[in-house]
Amino acid sequence: MNLDFGFTADDWTAMALSLRVATVAVVMSLPFGIAVAYLLSRKEFYGKTLVNALVHLPLVMPPVVTGYLLLLTFGRRGTVGMLLDHWFGLVLSFRWTGAALAAAVMGFPLMVRSIRLSLDNVDLKLEAAASTLGASRPQVFLSVTLPLILPGIAAGVMVAFAKALGEFGATITFVSNIPGETQTLASAIYTYLQVPGGELAASRLTAVSIVISIGALVASEALGRRLQARAGGQ
Repeated sequence: MNLDFGFTADDWTAMALSLRVATVAVVMSLPFGIAVAYLLSRKEFYGKTLVNALVHLPLVMPPVVTGYLLLLTFGRRGTVGMLLDHWFGLVLSFRWTGAALAAAVMGFPLMVRSIRLSLDNVDLKLEAAASTLGASRPQVFLSVTLPLILPGIAAGVMVAFAKALGEFGATITFVSNIPGETQTLASAIYTYLQVPGGELAASRLTAVSIVISIGALVASEALGRRLQARAGGQ
């Protein structure tokens, strides 16, 4: 029984790579997302407005510009990329790991915003009560704050995952469109649209992309409600 649904081997590879890139992007950026959201929500410091603007810059800047800046910074001849290559033998440009970095950068503002909103809604009296009972700041965060912001973290993760899954401009600029290495769903669709008669194959991949994205958003909503209900029951 043929279960390829009309997809080629390269199509399946692009789908698998997209899921890997999006997953790695989210896992890689989550700790930084929580830290930055906490910083912006709870701390007052000089230059906070500038930091907030820089965090959200990928949302308003053309993705191609973001990809070009990543190439200048993390490419083989870039400031950081040269050091990573020399010290660790790690090359990001034109590799799938670079695609994950680009996807993480593009989804990061959405993740931070979701987590920050949850932090802003936490009742500070609960944290203060835990502190008066002798809990240290890390203990307060782990035992009080973190459980309360889990719905926001879940929503941020899923939205960032969906954004990473559909990322195109920054990715193709930074890591190009190499089948089997950096060709994700979005770039595979673009490739098909450049070939006469490729509309049907592009439509199939578009449908897959839509289904996965909707699934991620629905899962985010369901998980957020479940975590919110659990937090409310504690």
